[in-house]
Amino acid sequence: MEPFLLRALAGAIAVALAAGPLGCFVVWRRMAYFGAALAHSALLGVLLGLLIGIRVEIGVAFTCIVIALGFTALERHRVLAKDALLGVIAHAALAFGLVALALSHGVNIDLMGYLFGDVLAIGPIDLGVMWVVGALTLVVLRLRWSELLMLTLSEELAAVEGVAVGRMRLLLVLLIALLVAVGMRVVGLLLIVSLLIIPAAAARNLARSPSSMAIIASAIGIFSVGTGLWASWRWDLPAGPAIVIAATGCFVLSPLPARVRAHRVRPEARPEPLA
Repeated sequence: MEPFLLRALAGAIAVALAAGPLGCFVVWRRMAYFGAALAHSALLGVLLGLLIGIRVEIGVAFTCIVIALGFTALERHRVLAKDALLGVIAHAALAFGLVALALSHGVNIDLMGYLFGDVLAIGPIDLGVMWVVGALTLVVLRLRWSELLMLTLSEELAAVEGVAVGRMRLLLVLLIALLVAVGMRVVGLLLIVSLLIIPAAAARNLARSPSSMAIIASAIGIFSVGTGLWASWRWDLPAGPAIVIAATGCFVLSPLPARVRAHRVRPEARPEPLA
């Protein structure tokens, strides 16, 4: 295999490994729209990085963290319903990013690459950043798994048990922001949320416990990036959308094992009626 293909596969696997368990919390806590809001606002971070002359990932991470902190503060003060607030933030940030891009003359930007991903252009430094962020995400989730799970089940119960609810909620949104920043190379800003949601949603149909769902979600994510990159190389397809299509195929097929098991289980024989 060519070195750029190996780097693309290694980087995509790093993102998929972290996106699996993190995506489970996104699905459990119904935070899909929050991830979309961060992804839409990341275009501002891309422009910030290019204007300042720093790595784009740093600009995206900074912007996503600011948006996440702002959303957390506004949600705490209950200025608006959560879904409406996320809608305002997502579309306003995307509009500001597009307008700022149009006004920034002389800035050379591959807009399609950032919106839909350019996994084949991953360099050695990009690969290192992806693995560092992916490993950090997995370590933090492992250390705080029980607290985050209790928070997901019931915030009131978590507070009674001594869990720092505000800190755990903030930790979760910061991890999502970091993963959006590094994952945009794989599937792009518009599709990064799909790498969080679709493998986790597919794993939900196959798992019997929260921990097994996280493991299965990571496995489905790895399979999807491998299949998508192979299809991209084999048929000259865009890599990011091909990865998402592979994940969607896993989601469509995920209910089949349960249906097969249910079909194989024979109903218990009914006792004959007494004469």
